[in-house]
Amino acid sequence: MRVGTPKEVKNHEYRVGLTPESVRELSAHGHDVLVETGAGLGIGADDNEYINAGAIITDAASEIFEKCDMIVKVKEPQPAERAMLREGQILFTYLHLAPDPEQTADLVKSKAICIAYETVTGTGGLPLLKPMSQVAGRMSIQAGATALEKAHGGRGILLGGVPGVAPGKVTIIGGGVVGFNAAQMAAGLGADVTILDRNPDVLESVGTHFEARAKTRFSNKANLAECVAEADLVIGAVLIPGAEAPKLVTREMLSTMRPGSVLVDVAIDQGGCFETSKATTHQHPTYVVDDVVHYCVANMPGAVSRTSTYALNNVTLPHTLAIANKGWEAALRDDAHLAEGLNVWNGHVTYRAVAEDLGYEYMPVSEIVGLQPE
Repeated sequence: MRVGTPKEVKNHEYRVGLTPESVRELSAHGHDVLVETGAGLGIGADDNEYINAGAIITDAASEIFEKCDMIVKVKEPQPAERAMLREGQILFTYLHLAPDPEQTADLVKSKAICIAYETVTGTGGLPLLKPMSQVAGRMSIQAGATALEKAHGGRGILLGGVPGVAPGKVTIIGGGVVGFNAAQMAAGLGADVTILDRNPDVLESVGTHFEARAKTRFSNKANLAECVAEADLVIGAVLIPGAEAPKLVTREMLSTMRPGSVLVDVAIDQGGCFETSKATTHQHPTYVVDDVVHYCVANMPGAVSRTSTYALNNVTLPHTLAIANKGWEAALRDDAHLAEGLNVWNGHVTYRAVAEDLGYEYMPVSEIVGLQPE
């Protein structure tokens, strides 16, 4: 198979779909790999490293989209990239379609085979989303701590405090991978941390792990409103796989927060879990609503591109190889977890949550590749 990786074009996105090491693995299996010139510079990998790994360097993304059977990326294809997709071409990347009707319409129109990292399942989780959730959770505290500085519009709070001065209060909504990693960072700084979740097992698990370093609360409207009002920093870390995130923090709640408090919405890729959220970029990461600073960067891990790219390739490469070695139909038929990643096929929406959120007729993957329904 001919596999291609273009340079990412989203604002301040420095990650790349394939590392030189991943190219070497694909080449060793007999596949041709095309990489756009400069695609790896954001992770410190120049064209020569890719050439030495067996890649063919191309001058333009258009050549990759024209010649390759499978496109491996990191972020969702931008409008110019979507226009280059063709019928039967495989796209393997993060998509986050539920809050993005324009992208969904373009992918449906292209009749490409679109497999989303974020809905591929595994034993008890989403393994292709997990490493980026770990990165984003840890980064959310860094970003929030910076935004709390007075020079960045915040209250002028040091999260860990100092002797004689109370630490900052951090509320984390969601105790999953993002929330757990955010809590690790916040507790490590010495902040006053509260984690909210609706799952008693999650609350028990995080409570046992953090002991006295973090408090847990059941996430109902009353507890959420109380914790948000008291917080200096609120981290939105909720996820409904493949679906749009619920709006848990309302505009009304902002009026109960102190001026200069900070909201960091890690769920922004799925539409955000704050009513006042709108996607921002690393170039302009924050904005203010009702005196509350909002940080809603949609590709947070892109700022730590080398760490993120290698963590991502660790989990995506086995699937990339399976698709390249077997073809997409056999790869999905042999792996029901990978089959969960198929979101769009030949003009049809094949992921139920996306179809329901955006009003498309749902076509089960089992009807396409002959999977036995569970």
